[in-house]
Amino acid sequence: MIDHISVGVSAIEAAADFYGPVLGRLGVKELARMDGLVAYGRDRIEFLAMQPFDRGDASAGNGTHVAFHAADEDAVTAFHAAALEAGGRCAGPPGERAYPHATVFAAYVLDPFGNKLEALTAGFAA
Repeated sequence: MIDHISVGVSAIEAAADFYGPVLGRLGVKELARMDGLVAYGRDRIEFLAMQPFDRGDASAGNGTHVAFHAADEDAVTAFHAAALEAGGRCAGPPGERAYPHATVFAAYVLDPFGNKLEALTAGFAA
């Protein structure tokens, strides 16, 4: 249902320095970089870090987060470690979480711009 997600950032190079190693732990790679954006995905662009079109500072939305699928618990743990190493902040360490549909292994971080990110072993698929 979702084609892609973008988050606002205030500096593209800082975003690439953070998202490159963090998403790389989930098998995601940088697919494009242009003035004002860096795009990531596995086979197609699915996630973008973008500066606002007016090139002003972006601010993260309260309560908004982006969840990335991870192949296994090791990938979730590596995602979390890479995020902290790249300048992110812990918003929930790797561990089991009870979701409405299942118990999953997940971790949460805040990127350097305040966007909340999650890596988890199973999504909301029915």
